Amino acid sequence: MEYLKQGLERFKQEHGSEGPAPRRSAGNSYPVPSPIVYTTTKTVEVTDDTMRAQRLITGFEGGEFVDAYKMLRTQVVQQCRQKGWNVLGITSPTPHAGKTLTAVNLSLALAMDLAHTVLLVDADMRRPGVHQAFGMESCPGLTEYLIDEVPLEQLLVHPGIGRFVFLPGGRTITNSAEALASPRMGALVEELKHRYPARLLLFDLPPLLSRADVLGFVRHIDALLLVVEEGRTGSTDVERAMTALKGSVPVLGGVLNMSGRGEMTRRRAKDLLMAHSG
Repeated sequence: MEYLKQGLERFKQEHGSEGPAPRRSAGNSYPVPSPIVYTTTKTVEVTDDTMRAQRLITGFEGGEFVDAYKMLRTQVVQQCRQKGWNVLGITSPTPHAGKTLTAVNLSLALAMDLAHTVLLVDADMRRPGVHQAFGMESCPGLTEYLIDEVPLEQLLVHPGIGRFVFLPGGRTITNSAEALASPRMGALVEELKHRYPARLLLFDLPPLLSRADVLGFVRHIDALLLVVEEGRTGSTDVERAMTALKGSVPVLGGVLNMSGRGEMTRRRAKDLLMAHSG
């Protein structure tokens, strides 16, 4: 998905560390749907400053950085409609490739489409990070649901952005592979998948090669998006990841972050994905 790389490149060239032009509080040039009123879900207010600092697309008025995620959204929606998918996982071969930021921004872009509501689940239970993208301190979430049996409605968070809700990861645990493979987790996925017909369900998963979590969980998802970072993710890592996934779940595509710093080029990433998919 080359356009995301190109948008990030232009983002850095034109704006440095400051990012695209801030979103205006009035007269916003790209439409964000009016938030649904959540009666039981916890609602938190996320300031524009926080969104810009965390590089969330909802903190900016537009530009190639935002457009890149909208284009990614378009491809994801097309594939989901064609194949009847509504459950996606986002992972990376190795840590620190930008998978959580990709998962959050893709979720926000999808939630701007009036045809969908979006629920993002932080399933990286050893290093949960979705809540941090919204400026939140550690908060209960998936761990508390699975282990302590806290009701789901007490854990969901609506950050006041469009038709988007997320389930934080909760406290960190070491037996994450077992938790994700548990019957309670399977039942949760099925319930979330079928509760609302127009909902897209996304999971921010742990890095694929770091532990067994993802390979044990992929039976619950329709497709996987692989995030790689040039200069950090090597060709061997991508090959190992694709080999490990072979036949277990469709790979929707790859997102190449942070271009221009190493061996992982657009062409190389595309060739690796094509060689190991199908």
